[in-house]
This record gives sequence, structure tokens and C-alpha cells, in this order.
Amino acid sequence: MYNVMIVDDEPFIAEGLIDSVDWSGYGLEVVGSAENGKAALELLRRIAVDILITDISMPVMNGLELIRQAREILPHLKVIILSGFNEFDYLKEGMKLGIENYLLKPVNFQELRSTLSSTVDKLNTVKPERVFGDDEIGILRDNIMLRWLTGRISPQEFSDRLSMLGIELTKPYAAVAIVRSDGERDGYAETERMLAGEESAIVFRDAEDDAVIVFGMNDPDSDRGDAERRLRELAEKETIRSGGIRIALGPAKPVAEAAVSYERARRAQQFFLVAPELSFIDFDRLPVASGTGLPEGSLTWASYAKDLVAKDNAELLRRIAGDFAAIRASENADPVRVKGAAVELIIRIKMETDKLNRPEASEAYRNALERVMNADSLERIEIAVKDAAAFASSSFAGEDMSPVIKQVLRHIEEHYAESLTLKSMGQQFHIHPNYLGQLFHKQTGETFADYINKYRIEKAKKLLLESSLKVNEIARQVGYWEIGYFYKQFKKHVGIVPGEYKGFT
Repeated sequence: MYNVMIVDDEPFIAEGLIDSVDWSGYGLEVVGSAENGKAALELLRRIAVDILITDISMPVMNGLELIRQAREILPHLKVIILSGFNEFDYLKEGMKLGIENYLLKPVNFQELRSTLSSTVDKLNTVKPERVFGDDEIGILRDNIMLRWLTGRISPQEFSDRLSMLGIELTKPYAAVAIVRSDGERDGYAETERMLAGEESAIVFRDAEDDAVIVFGMNDPDSDRGDAERRLRELAEKETIRSGGIRIALGPAKPVAEAAVSYERARRAQQFFLVAPELSFIDFDRLPVASGTGLPEGSLTWASYAKDLVAKDNAELLRRIAGDFAAIRASENADPVRVKGAAVELIIRIKMETDKLNRPEASEAYRNALERVMNADSLERIEIAVKDAAAFASSSFAGEDMSPVIKQVLRHIEEHYAESLTLKSMGQQFHIHPNYLGQLFHKQTGETFADYINKYRIEKAKKLLLESSLKVNEIARQVGYWEIGYFYKQFKKHVGIVPGEYKGFT
């Protein structure tokens, strides 16, 4: 995330820019604003800024002088000029100072967005020189690798971060494995010991505290075979020693598609539910890995997720009946592949229900999975899938809110001071941002933005009454880096400005 400062002597222009651009979508965050060059310069001495967006004509210190002095503090600062003057002299002087673009007011937002995008690309190519401690390196590595395997980092930024941390991932193929322990032994430590000195394998922890291994490979067949043998050895050794370790290996993919291998390794982990006697599962050897061979869209998670999250039991059962009717009507439906697809669908449903933290759920799904695997007809498979869906639906029916909305609300409570958007929440909880916004509004009665602003303002009110912090410090502490926007939201929700409210003490 890169930091942005906006400088303009007309506050409504700065506020308009803040409200009109999806900053987080570009990997940006507005961390401050000022109404003249001198005030901006004071902020730049205290806040790390990557992009400066400034007007030229301002009181006290104009934009061109601001740029000159700012570059003495931050030599690599990127600058975008906004001006109401279409004058060649200003443009020429700006070009001498090395600006990214000279935009005329009123701002053409399409041009601004294009300029922001290209500026971020330039920033991503800069290799920062910084020394990290071992603990910090571990945290950064975990964060960067997880973002990569969940599609939340650009290829250029990922390459830059790997270089910064001294990590090499240069081989053309990759396979991902997940090592999960029962808590009595540290699967991560055992994995690191096994792979010590192995340059082609990267080990990190994911959000579920599992050890994740990314094996770099030249040959997707022979190298993956070697990785499989090493993982089986680890699984056997740990099972003999203490038990409680489960390893799942995803398929070998071109390194740009490693996220697919990670996602399939996670799915493979769920199959230990029906095979608890195993300590190692290879996704490529599962029935579902060979493809379903079913009518398009039949028994696929994407088709069912929306109904399940929305707790629409009738639509869920109707969809199952419709899918099996289509399968029966298909001339090339293979019962073995239908079983594989049904098993995976039930596992996906279970993974969603797991968010409710109900221990009894595992037994219900284990029973449904065993019935699918032992079924001798499509009708029996259909009944088992319906029973699993009905169990999930009844589990959610007792909840006032869908699990995903509960998770989003919990995340807001814990991270309200951070940059939060529907897009980032959708990526984190694997749901389309538009649908998440609709579901959030339906179940909370408020839009996502209004809910966050109200939550932050309530936190600010408490700090204003109970702390000695200054208003601008409180604004930053509750998530508002732009003081003008904080004042605007506070007055909107409270009816008075923060200074007046603080006076109540």
C-alpha cells in the first residue's frame, strides 16, 4: 500500500478527490491533506508519502516550491500537479521538477485514474533498500506469499517484494503443499527442518496457521514426484512419532497459476474428513481432480454458494433437483464422476458451515460423504447431497446473520482503523463485492460505507470524551487520515464538529 497526500487550498476539491477515487483499488491510501505548501511540508516531515497530488497556486507556499523542498526530504517522491491554469510556463517548470502529469481543473477522473495506475507501476519497480529483522522478515514473507497465492498482489509488486526479501522463485512450475498439525506438534517447525537449505522450496504460514510449502520445479512430473516422496516421508515419520499431522499436495502448475495449486491443496485437506486414517493426500489422485464430465454448471460450488450464504433453502434444494435432472438427461454422465463432483460439493458446503464453529457438523457431513461413496444409483447420491444441503440450511437458519456477514462485522471491529472496502472484503471472504454489498445492506440495514463510518465515529466520540488526544490524532487512530473528511463525517453523524463535542468534557 502506497501513501498519498493531497494539497489544495480549496478543501472541497480535496474532499471530492478522496470521495471519488477507489484509492485502495490502486493499492493507495490517502494519509493526509493540507491547504498550502508550508503545511504540507510539515506533514511530509512526519508522514511517509509516496505520491503527492498538489495544486500550484496556493497561499503561503505554492505548489512548485513545495515540490522542490519536498524532494529534499523524499527524493523518490512521485508528484501529480492539479492546476486551474493552462499555462506553458507552469507546465515547463513542472516538467523540470519531474512530475508524473499536469492535470487541469476540473479534474478529468479518467485521466487521473490512468495517471495513478502508471505511477503505482513505477513505484512497484523501485527496489527499496531496507534491512529487516528475522521476525519482521517472517511476517512479511507470510503476508506476501499468502497475497500471491490468493490473487491479491500484482506480478510486478510480488517480484519486487521477493527481491526485497531475498527470496528466489525463478523456476517455471510450482506445486503447493499444506501441512496441518493437531496442535500438539508444530508442523511448521518440522517442515522447516525437513526443507532446511532447500532453495527451490519456500515455507510460510497461512491465515489458518498451517505450514504452506511452495515447491519450485523445472519438470512438473519428475520434480513433483520428488516433492511427493519427501512429503510422504515427513507424514510417515510424524505419524510414527506422535500422529496428528496431515499433508495435502496440490497439482504442479505454471508458476503464474500457483494459486490454483494452493486452492486445490486446501480442498484436498478436507478429504481427511472421510479418510482420517491417512496422513497424506495427493489432489491429483482424487476422483474430482480428473474433471466432472457433467452438464455445464452441474454440482459446482459457484452455483450453490449464493443460495447457501443467503440461507435460501428452497432455492438450494430446487437447484440440486434441477442439476440431477440434467445429469439424468445427459447421454455421457459417468456415475463415478458424479460421485466425485458430489463429494467435492459436500466438502465445500461443509467448509462454509465450519464458519459457525459447530463441532457436531463434522459427523453429519461424514455420514453424507460415506453415503455418496457407497451409493449405487444417482438417486442415492442426490438424496445424500440434499441431506447435506438441508443440514447446512438448518444450521444457518438458526443464525440471525449469514456467516460471511458475521465475519465481515468481526473484521470491522478488529480492523476499523485500517483501509476497508467492499473489494478488499470480497477478496478476503471469497464473495463478489457487489453481492456482498447487497447482502450487507439487507442484513444490517445499512450500506457498508455508512456502517464503517458510524462505527469509527462512535470510537472517535469515546476518545474525544475519555482521552487527552488531539482531534487529528483521534481521527488517525479511528481510521481517518484525511482530517477534512473526518470533520465531515463527524458532523453528519453527530450534528456538531469534533472540537465542540470534546468541549462536553
